[in-house]
Amino acid sequence: MENVKIIGCGYAYGSNCITNDMLKNVVDTSDEWIQSRTGIKQRTVSENENTSDLAIRAAKKAIEENHIDKHEISLIIVATCTPDNVTPSCACLVQEALGLNEDPVMAFDINAACSGFIYALQCASRMLDKGIALVIGAETLSKILDWKDRNTCVLFGDGAGAVLIKRCNDGSNMTFYARSKGDKDKALYCAGRSLQPELKNIAQEKPYLSMNGREVFRFAIRSMPDAIEHVLKEESIDSIDLMIPHQANIRILEYVSKKMKFPMDKMFINLDQFGNTSAASVPLALGQAWQQNKIKENMNLVLVGFGAGFTWAACKIHIEGGKHDDQSDA
Repeated sequence: MENVKIIGCGYAYGSNCITNDMLKNVVDTSDEWIQSRTGIKQRTVSENENTSDLAIRAAKKAIEENHIDKHEISLIIVATCTPDNVTPSCACLVQEALGLNEDPVMAFDINAACSGFIYALQCASRMLDKGIALVIGAETLSKILDWKDRNTCVLFGDGAGAVLIKRCNDGSNMTFYARSKGDKDKALYCAGRSLQPELKNIAQEKPYLSMNGREVFRFAIRSMPDAIEHVLKEESIDSIDLMIPHQANIRILEYVSKKMKFPMDKMFINLDQFGNTSAASVPLALGQAWQQNKIKENMNLVLVGFGAGFTWAACKIHIEGGKHDDQSDA
């Protein structure tokens, strides 16, 4: 358990809205087919902004709308599997864009796919000594999608979510659980650059995301309840006021709701608007819930996700004193 609390949230998404009806012009599908199987009505795609640009927009929104002094930020972690570059990291690009190059900041990226934000939040909560940690999940998945592959192109979108956390002594806390296992059958896979013959350059094919939907579904319905049960420990699921799950597929969420005996109306769901934005999924939903004042004092909140790797993770957050109360160092 870490004595940290959220003091600000922000989010951003791609500028181009792609509806299901638009997709049927490029792939054999329909609005009814997509909605009935996934719950997705549309998704957003970024045409002129890369992953770091979305991350920067989300971060600035979190900082400005919550009146945070950006110079208190001492740690920046970006969770992504679609960074702008091999190097430098998106986190360093965010640091530069925020004007923090002369500040004592540690910045780096992590990749745990759709579980990445919760992984990053756990890292930040344990690494944070003083000041504020900026934790971001950001993706431009559209650049690794094969728009002729109906199994993937209907599911994914681009977006970012940013959270600011700080040490506290008001009773707020976070409890984490995270695990991984190898995906030996490459059920959810996107290749990197291949090895090259000695002293020669070779043409590189653009890698596309591939997915075995059945295997991913099976993994999801096992891993999400497992993560939730571990962060609850001895507490009842009834003690949770709001759950923010990874926004992958409505059928998965319905299964988790039934399995955990947790009502769907206590889940924050926005996959109908944005689709699956991987590491951005949970923080984007959290940012919307924050903006809509669904995050309240004395609330117990659960974040939960699963992703390629395979990875899965959950975080139970107890919020004491309300989101707009004064935050003090421990």
